[in-house]
Parts: sequence; structure tokens; C-alpha cells
Amino acid sequence: MNKLLAMEVFVQVVDAGGFTRAAENMQLPKATVSTLVQSLETTLAVKLLHRTTRQISVTADGAAYYERCLRILSDVREAEESLSRTKLSPSGRLRVDAPTGLASGVLVPALPDFFERYPDITLELGCSDRPVDLIEEGVDCAVRGGILGDSALIARRIGVLSFVTCAAPAYLERYGVPRHPRELERHRCVNYFSAKTGKIYDWDFTQNGERIQMPLPGVIALNDSNAYVAAGLAGLGIVQMTDFALEEYLRDGRLVQVLADWITDPIPIHVVYPQNRHLSAKVRVFVEWVAEHFAAHPGMRIRTLPNFLPTQQAA
Repeated sequence: MNKLLAMEVFVQVVDAGGFTRAAENMQLPKATVSTLVQSLETTLAVKLLHRTTRQISVTADGAAYYERCLRILSDVREAEESLSRTKLSPSGRLRVDAPTGLASGVLVPALPDFFERYPDITLELGCSDRPVDLIEEGVDCAVRGGILGDSALIARRIGVLSFVTCAAPAYLERYGVPRHPRELERHRCVNYFSAKTGKIYDWDFTQNGERIQMPLPGVIALNDSNAYVAAGLAGLGIVQMTDFALEEYLRDGRLVQVLADWITDPIPIHVVYPQNRHLSAKVRVFVEWVAEHFAAHPGMRIRTLPNFLPTQQAA
């Protein structure tokens, strides 16, 4: 049995949801596809698939083996790419993870340019404010905001996130406009908590050398950036969010900036990837592309950061 071919067939069966479609995709006889999967199960002494007359489903062992097969097949393709002279058109499946706000507001709108350059890459973009384990979850690279804590990853700084404090007009009409950060202690604030630790992040402000960092009272705390913005638009309280995410709402008046003369700590943005994948052509071109895109984005450009940086890590 050709083990690599059998793995490829198994992955195709899972992705296609059946033997017939997998056989068509691979241009192989259906009997060959079925035999290879059965041979894998015999060799591994485990059942990989539940089969019925209408459909197949993956067993728990099959799901774990599927993820391992993806990594092995990806490593094989990357090894071939590293030795190939035709690197001008990288191809294959690329798994990327990014925070929800950055994905929807910055990355996705720019993807037509990426696919125009690299039409042979198939992208799977995970959008979540939950920090993923790249190696454990089989992710090729990720865009992350905040202080990096995983030294096992290669990181390239590609920009910064700046923040603005604001609220809905209805909220300000009812509760008043704060003139100093300390006045926020008497306001209703929308808090943000870490999806990893559950810790609610402090609020911070700086002006003319004076720095204030403090927890603030709030009736709600969220760990998703889109939901956080929605809470501000609903008038639930004062919010502090990236300026690129709020630009549209500030421009049309649905949100109003407060404490504009106080600066909030910016945070760096990095693209990170496992060390053993640094030679992958598809990872390399994505890293270069996203760095180029962020450098051209007016809300993301790298500028000199102050000596202070937030101690908590953003999602």
C-alpha cells in the first residue's frame, strides 16, 4: 500500500463527504478509493469512518488521524516546494487565523488582491478572538495583536493598533460627557475580557506625561470585537476600541469620541508562524502580502511606540 496516497485519499473522502465524490476529484476508481481507506484502517487497527448507505461520518480516531494527515501531506508538499525551481506560483491549502475585527475589517476586503496574485492557494481563514495553538490545531500562520508570549513561534511585526474612546449619542445625552478619565468611574463602561484567561482588561490613558490605568465599572463585558462594537452602538456604555473598527460609526455620528486629548496605549500587530514551517512558499508569500497590506493601511502603519506597552495580551 502506498501510505501517502492512502492518506491523500482518506483526506479527500473526509473533505468530499463520500467515496464517490472523492474518487471523482482524484480521478480514481471508486473501488480503489474504498480499498485504500480500508487498508489504512486495517494497518492502523482502528475504524476511521462510520459508513451507512447514505453517508459517511468521521470517528473520533478518524478526526484525529485526519488532522495528522493534513500536516504530513502539507509537510511533504512544502519539502517539494523548497526543492522546486518553480516557486513563482505557490499552491495548496493555507490555514490562517486572525482576530475577528482585523479579519472582517482589514484582511477580507483585501483578499481579492491576494488571490489575484496567488490563484493556486486555497485559504481557510479562522476568525476568532480566541488565541489558537498553531501547532496543535494545524494552523499555518496567524495575525495577532498584543504582546507575544509564545517564544516557539517566529514573529514579524507588521503594524500597530491605535484606540479611541467613544459612546453613542443617546448614552451621552443621558449620562453626560466625561472630561477626565477619572470621571469614567461614575459612568457605565463596556468592558472587554480575555478569551484565554477570562481577565477583564484595564483601561489606560496618557496625557502630558500623566498616565492612568484602572479597571472601570460596567454592566456588560464581552470577548468578541464585533459584539463589543455592537454594545457601544446600542448605547450600553462607553467603549474603547481600535480606531479603524470605529471609523465608519464616528464619521456618520452613530458614535461620538470622548476624551480625545487623552492617548490610549497602542498595541503591536504581528504575523506569527511555527518555526518548522518557515520554508513554506505559501506561508512566505502570505506573510509578505499581509505585511505589505498593513504597511499601506492608514490605520495600521508602524510608527514609534511609546516606552509603555499594555501588560495584557490582546486576542
